[in-house]
Amino acid sequence: MTAGSPELNALRSVGGLGLDAVRGIGALALVAARTVLGLPRLERRELTRALVQFGYDSLPLAMATAALAGVIVVLQSGLYIQRFGARAFLGWASGYGVLWEFGPLLLGLIMSARIGARNAAELATMQVGGQIEGLRGIGLDPFAILVAPRVVAMELSMLGMSTFTFMVAILFESAAALLTLDLPLRTFFGTFAHMLSPLDIAGGVVKTGVFGLAISLVSTAVGLSARGGAQAVGRAAASAVVQSCAAIFVLDFILTLLLAGWMA
Repeated sequence: MTAGSPELNALRSVGGLGLDAVRGIGALALVAARTVLGLPRLERRELTRALVQFGYDSLPLAMATAALAGVIVVLQSGLYIQRFGARAFLGWASGYGVLWEFGPLLLGLIMSARIGARNAAELATMQVGGQIEGLRGIGLDPFAILVAPRVVAMELSMLGMSTFTFMVAILFESAAALLTLDLPLRTFFGTFAHMLSPLDIAGGVVKTGVFGLAISLVSTAVGLSARGGAQAVGRAAASAVVQSCAAIFVLDFILTLLLAGWMA
């Protein structure tokens, strides 16, 4: 292998990616540890503000996404359900899809763009503007005042919104099945209640909670690592969305393997 050879360049690229991955994991671990240490001194007014900003203000978008996802799931699965004469199982199939996959995944992706980008941009603005360093200078812990309330608020918001979004998605699924496939509500909810268990609901809530934690930690780490001027804020917001979405897909794969095996 000589200097400048394709093999050496490829090896350098792989090494660079490996170092970036280690740095990223280290930054997330540091943010998580500092956040846990800041929880006992958590600023409650910032927590209330973050709950309104990240949770309450996101409800309309989450509800609209859930309604559309529910209708799309029924329209798409209805084609195959009718082809194989299994209309009676539509309630189970569409409910399973929303609880286990479409609900948590869509909510995670939508919220990574809304609350993840916003959190990263706000923290990056304060980091670039020197406000976070200023807090340290007067003896205050930025993790107790700014970070811990935001992480807790995003986690609680995701868990709370998962309940509403699942309910809205299933209600719109039943309405779409009635209007497009003439499937009675009693039949839809009959198979839904008979073939699904509380564990199926728990699986979706667990996924949503893990996705919320990933969004909060990734966006916080990206925001606090911002350096430079105004362009750094834009880069932090974009990077938070991309990295959060990538983390959600990786975690979804891992959790599906683990939870499906455990609940089988």
